[in-house]
Amino acid sequence: MDASAPDIKDLEDQLDAAERDARALAAALAEERGGWHAETGSWSVAECLDHLASANRVYLQAMKEPAIRAREQGRFRRGPATPGFVGRWYVKTMEPPVKAPFRMKPRIVEPRAAAPLANAFASFRTSQDEVRAFLREYADLDLAGVRFSNPFVRGIRFSLATGLHVITAHERRHMWQAWRVRRAAEAAECPDSEA
Repeated sequence: MDASAPDIKDLEDQLDAAERDARALAAALAEERGGWHAETGSWSVAECLDHLASANRVYLQAMKEPAIRAREQGRFRRGPATPGFVGRWYVKTMEPPVKAPFRMKPRIVEPRAAAPLANAFASFRTSQDEVRAFLREYADLDLAGVRFSNPFVRGIRFSLATGLHVITAHERRHMWQAWRVRRAAEAAECPDSEA
């Protein structure tokens, strides 16, 4: 296992950054503010975190079997865990700020309605540990060469490397969204305060 390789370390750093961001986001946020919605049909801070936990698990589930097969076949690391051309483009569409043509809401990872903030945050942290465990366990594989079926876009196959980069970009996307919701909730609470 080569978990010390710069590309693997970079992915771990991205996961750590998302977790720090989530901790700061949830810090001192009252439960009712964590469940606040800017408008009907929008997600709360808690729902953003809950969605990330669900999406991470669905992605990992799709990636696990191909990783196990790759290990059995001896498909070990040949280069860095970086996405190819199409994968890079897809990862870029996940990055904030979110642009309207690239908004997707797959039903299989819709957040639980009125997810409690503390529970959603704990679930997100657990999913982060699961992604880190996957990354460490399979860091020695040819992550850029082993493919899996994207669980959200039928007919598309990505490399495991792309999948890992999608997870981290997707986390940044919804952290951006959640911070916007938190700021809107705080502004609604104190409409007369100006920065």
